[in-house]
Amino acid sequence: MAAYILRRLVTAALILLGVSFITFVLLYVLPADPVRQIAGRSATPETVESIRRQLGLDQPLVVQYGNYLWNLLQGDLGRSYLQKTEVATLITARLPATLLLMVAAIFCELVIGLTLGVIAALYRGRALDNVLMLSSFVTVSAPQFVVALLLLYVFSVQLGWFPIGGYGTFSHLVLPAVTLGILGSGWYARIMRSSMLDVLRADFIRTARAKGLGRGRIILGHAIPNAILPVIAMIGIDIGMFMSGIVVVESVFGWPGIGQLAWQAIQRVDIPIIMGVTLISALAIVIGNLIADLISPLIDPRIKLH
Repeated sequence: MAAYILRRLVTAALILLGVSFITFVLLYVLPADPVRQIAGRSATPETVESIRRQLGLDQPLVVQYGNYLWNLLQGDLGRSYLQKTEVATLITARLPATLLLMVAAIFCELVIGLTLGVIAALYRGRALDNVLMLSSFVTVSAPQFVVALLLLYVFSVQLGWFPIGGYGTFSHLVLPAVTLGILGSGWYARIMRSSMLDVLRADFIRTARAKGLGRGRIILGHAIPNAILPVIAMIGIDIGMFMSGIVVVESVFGWPGIGQLAWQAIQRVDIPIIMGVTLISALAIVIGNLIADLISPLIDPRIKLH
């Protein structure tokens, strides 16, 4: 186990190095100039060049990237060009809201998606199965802002059950989490249905039926625990996705997460923030997948870590 985790950590370090390099190069070749964003349109050429030198943006790409890596190894994500604040501080301030929304959204995804997937598998080929699979296709295809605005209009404007936006209470969390849960549930439903169908055809399920076990006990005690393994891997991916922030949903509901921070940084070409959010997102994906791999053997002892 220790050797496996060590290998994964080394792999994670290489992945983060690659992500940082690709992101840095892409930001370097962007036509937008962050110095112009800082100096303003009325700034003189001398002022622009002075700011460029202060930020080290007049140096070659290799030198800039080397300096960034050196600072990163010391735990320094850089300093925001416009907000004049450490990137780590800005991300840390937004982290609680992002983590809260991530946990709630994944919970909603699982409740909706797994339930629909199991029901569809049990009624394979029937009208209910077709309706549920069609619904799952619609949910994964629907634009985020459409679902978000629809829920906001119905449950906040018309019914008044939840606040229009903001952060701080459980009622503020419900609509953003349900929105993300609906949008992501389709993937879980399809994967769970496919996995359930494979498990229901397995020999041990036939053996359980031959022993006279009830349908409910077979489904809950044998089929679902074995069918849920592919879902765990998806949760690891979702962790990274939610850690990078869901920009549209956060904007619609005024949720102060990392997504809003990243969107503001992109609009202003604030490179240190963009780099910081990208690396945190990549790290979250790596950690999420590692956790999923470590949990899988606990659910199915036949899985061995190599």
